[in-house]
Amino acid sequence: MGARTAVTMALRDSARFGGPVRCSSRVGDAQVLPGAGHPTTLGCAMKLLLVVNPSASSVTARTRIVIQKALSADHRLEVAATSRRGHATRLAQGAANDGIDIVVVLGGDGTLNEAANGLAGTDTALATVPGGSTNVFARTLGLPDDPVEATGALLDAIEAGSIRRVGLGAVNDRYFLFHAGVGFDAAVVEQIERRGGLLKRFAGHPLFIAAAVDTWVRHYDRRRPTFRVTSRRVDEDTLGDARTTGVDGMLAVCLNTDPYTYLGSRGISLAPEAALDQPLVMVTMRSLALGRLLPVLAGALGFSRVPVSACPAVDHRTELAEALVRGHRPVPYQVDGDYLGEATELAFRYEPEALDLVVPLGSPARR
Repeated sequence: MGARTAVTMALRDSARFGGPVRCSSRVGDAQVLPGAGHPTTLGCAMKLLLVVNPSASSVTARTRIVIQKALSADHRLEVAATSRRGHATRLAQGAANDGIDIVVVLGGDGTLNEAANGLAGTDTALATVPGGSTNVFARTLGLPDDPVEATGALLDAIEAGSIRRVGLGAVNDRYFLFHAGVGFDAAVVEQIERRGGLLKRFAGHPLFIAAAVDTWVRHYDRRRPTFRVTSRRVDEDTLGDARTTGVDGMLAVCLNTDPYTYLGSRGISLAPEAALDQPLVMVTMRSLALGRLLPVLAGALGFSRVPVSACPAVDHRTELAEALVRGHRPVPYQVDGDYLGEATELAFRYEPEALDLVVPLGSPARR
């Protein structure tokens, strides 16, 4: 059965019956969908685990039903719902140990990050279906915003064998798919999480803007540098000297892909050269003064011909194998949009060919 046919049939069945998919048995924490057959009897069928974050912004009961039906049409499917922070990592690790071919995540970037941390270094591939409010990584891969349409694209990719080994970034041994932020960036994420729940689910991008302005005005010390960044390029043998090559900053973003995030339909591009098959890029803001910040925002949003890398307040470093951030005091940090707390030292590194990823046909990541 073709991918589009599977999605169409799932939509039809969902509209007709309107009830949940009933599962006949359990494997560990996962529910096994009946009627999908076994991989040995289906030829090209694969073993999939669908990890669902039921609290994610775009996840509804009907959407989940449709996606489950579509994925189970030609493949052996198990389904598990996350119930706490870090649960997706454990589910993904279990899937890799059990010989699952692909872990499909229906959730936001945070759930996807957890699954990636469970799968890094294994032979089990990761696939994403957008279920959060921004879905940075899914959009970077070129997937449709609609989770049902994205499932169709995902099935096409699986059928074509579009799986590639990609590099990841890591900070203090926590992997990230698209970026990790330090300082002001992470302080904004902390404010968003404090206001989370239903507000985060429905307010989306307006909440991000409000939190950024509020953090800049009231919740972050903009008078003095917060940390110092040193780095090593892939063609260098040792980390640079902090005194001679380091740079003080108030905000730093270490990127594995670009854009940094999305504001509505527009990407915020900090480092167009960042890609899954390239080493890391570190963008550091030396100042958060409004006069310094506005040109950076204009460049990132594409409203200016001056790129972010050419802005006076920006230190832009490419082809990084590693970087070290030492805080002048404890500094907040986040990975893939999840706030992780504060630290006085953050060690970044690039990990090439760390993860198998299902890449949509026509995605920029396939080039």
